[in-house]
Amino acid sequence: MKVIGTYLEGVLVIEPKVHGDHRGWFMETYSDVKFSGSGIELNFVQDNHSFSAAKGTLRGLHYQLNPKAQTKLVRCTQGAIFDVAVDIRKNSPSFGEWFGIKLTEENKKQLLVPKGFAHAFITLTDNVEVQYKVDELYSTENDRGIIWNDPKIGIEWPSDITPILSEKDQKAPLLKDAENNFNYGE
Repeated sequence: MKVIGTYLEGVLVIEPKVHGDHRGWFMETYSDVKFSGSGIELNFVQDNHSFSAAKGTLRGLHYQLNPKAQTKLVRCTQGAIFDVAVDIRKNSPSFGEWFGIKLTEENKKQLLVPKGFAHAFITLTDNVEVQYKVDELYSTENDRGIIWNDPKIGIEWPSDITPILSEKDQKAPLLKDAENNFNYGE
């Protein structure tokens, strides 16, 4: 397993070691021992799996407030996505900055999105499956969002795709108006 830091503190790209031969391939997508050995201490409590039928499905920007905030370990197991993390920790030197990466069934990369970051992805193909682990259970009361195209954040989404959004995501507020109880360093 290879752990690659990004320019956003705590956001990590995980490249599992893939063992392949004429029969196919095998990989460990998560190992507590290997993650701990890399300094990543997490206790995952729930696995999530989403399916998006159409190219251009955009889910996010989502997060949960403290005390139910979630760290997510995201991977694309069918198709391809452009996956994004946005720093929403008040007083962070990178507040409002984003990191994006293409996750595909072929590259098998994963993105670790820590607490204090909003998360979103857009599907780059039809028939996409995304699986992710979280270290806190889903909480309706703490579920929040930020509009996907907030100009202050300026995410560079793939320009050749028209987003397909849920009603909830269409009505999400700008970052400056979003409820947020994350503070840098806490």
